[in-house]
Amino acid sequence: MSYVERLRVPVGYWLIAVAFGLTFIIAIGGYFPPLWFALVAVLGTALIVGTLVVYGGVVVRVDDAGIRVGRSLLEWEYVAGAVALDAEGLRHRLGPGADARANLWVRPYLRHGVEIALDDPADPHPYWLVGSRHPERLAAAITAHLPAAGG
Repeated sequence: MSYVERLRVPVGYWLIAVAFGLTFIIAIGGYFPPLWFALVAVLGTALIVGTLVVYGGVVVRVDDAGIRVGRSLLEWEYVAGAVALDAEGLRHRLGPGADARANLWVRPYLRHGVEIALDDPADPHPYWLVGSRHPERLAAAITAHLPAAGG
């Protein structure tokens, strides 16, 4: 069983970015000559779009090699288990139940997640906390790979 999810930025973030960009462009429009204004508008738009694309471009992938989140790879031999977290569970693991050493792959717009327990004494991270729109499916995909990996 494999799983792929992109942690895309929701439409609301894009609307806020457009409003911010337009406000910025209007605010500086009267102070610069038209050529500079156009240059600043294009660069500002590219910066905002690039930031949202990169921030929302993180991919969570479960395959035969392991669990990939962004550029990080957690190989199966180091995975002890996975638990799907609802909104309250994720909030607890990010707040009073948190371990400062955890590897966090969460986004403020994702209310659910998966806690991936590690079995690697050399790793300083006790667990990975991964935000997800479908935590049950992600946890099931991870759990399905564990017996095949000998975990």
